[in-house]
Amino acid sequence: MPGPTEFDRRVARHAALGDAVRLALVDDLVVSDRSPTELCERHALTTNLLAHHLDVLEVAGLITRTSSAGDARRRYVRLVPATVALLGTAPAAPREPMLFLCTHNSARSQLAAAMWTAHTGRAAGSAGTDPSPAVHRGAVAAARRAGLDLSAAVPTAIDRIPDGVQVVTVCDRVHEQLRPTAQWWHWSIPDPVDTGTAAAFDAVVAELRTRIEALA
Repeated sequence: MPGPTEFDRRVARHAALGDAVRLALVDDLVVSDRSPTELCERHALTTNLLAHHLDVLEVAGLITRTSSAGDARRRYVRLVPATVALLGTAPAAPREPMLFLCTHNSARSQLAAAMWTAHTGRAAGSAGTDPSPAVHRGAVAAARRAGLDLSAAVPTAIDRIPDGVQVVTVCDRVHEQLRPTAQWWHWSIPDPVDTGTAAAFDAVVAELRTRIEALA
């Protein structure tokens, strides 16, 4: 028996987005990955009802669910990048300065801040809860390949969250450590330092570009 055609897949995607609750979930996920617990709280859903909606979205190829790099018992729901094109509208990029956070402030948050400013022309900073002595050479090289300059960047410790910024955690460990407010965003991005390969750092750059372009 033949499998589903591309037409069948398109029907499934549009049917999934035809439900008001699922559309609201997807709109929420455009700006931030969320844990199921967060989604239940934000959308006043029971765990069983949320699981049903997420199953429909996942079968339609609109979301994925991944395990946390911090607490392995925790999972994050994230959009498949092509989903944004199906929505018709996207949220406007924040006017506030962006603050990107990760553990060591040596790769992901540095790349995110540099790419945000390059793509939007708006201010962005970065910091870490346990900053490294220097930005990782793999991040500096990946930035250079992407037309960005991290040669003068220095890891910075985050002592407090300043007022008037849009916080984005790009590290599962930091997201789980800092107890974010409902206004924070989370981008669950694997740490390229774990493997240290050029491909791993380039993958972070590509993912950041996709996420930022969806907003900007």
